[in-house]
Amino acid sequence: MATDFEAISSATYTPTYGGDTVENPDSILGKDDFMQLLLTELQYQDPTDPMDSDKILTQTSELATLESADNTNKAIEDLVDQMKASQDFSSISAIGKMASLGTNAITLDENHLSNFEVYFPSEISSGTLNILDSNGNTVRTVPLDSQAGKEGVLAFQWDGISDSGEQLDPGRYYVTADYTDVNGEAKQTQVGVYPVESVRFDNGQALMKLGSSYVPQENIVEYY
Repeated sequence: MATDFEAISSATYTPTYGGDTVENPDSILGKDDFMQLLLTELQYQDPTDPMDSDKILTQTSELATLESADNTNKAIEDLVDQMKASQDFSSISAIGKMASLGTNAITLDENHLSNFEVYFPSEISSGTLNILDSNGNTVRTVPLDSQAGKEGVLAFQWDGISDSGEQLDPGRYYVTADYTDVNGEAKQTQVGVYPVESVRFDNGQALMKLGSSYVPQENIVEYY
């Protein structure tokens, strides 16, 4: 009365061993279930027509394959957990480092407004904020006199007006800054480079706090 393993597909598996009925409401057969099936087949086989030995070997081989698959799945689950823990640790260890988004671009929206932030690593004495178009031409130069004595992440708003008084089209522009700090040293900085202030996890995703914004970790191209 050999039974092929692959043919078992009923919604409720109810084998009987010694008069006891075993329910399997989840319709899942594990390696222990298959072993019980094999032993039951051997126990109740017809002595005058015993199960083919090749059949026993085939089913035993299927059991070994199932056991190997279970072990592989468990190993993969453990590896995923370890990688997630490692990634979380890596994210937290980035706090205090500098992070680059790989671009110093800003967007001038349809309302002709652009809000952006620039990180100044040392206290400003004097200097200029430079806004460039996609061709690298400087379209607006903003003195930093009003920012003298400040440092860190500073917020700016641009109305899209060029140095000549022209209202520029919405689109992508680029921001750099050249300044002298209170020690008389010439410095340069730009949009898109900020210190990592903290890390927040949202549905398993690491969000890095850069300035006033939380940025997905995959958007960061470099830490230093």
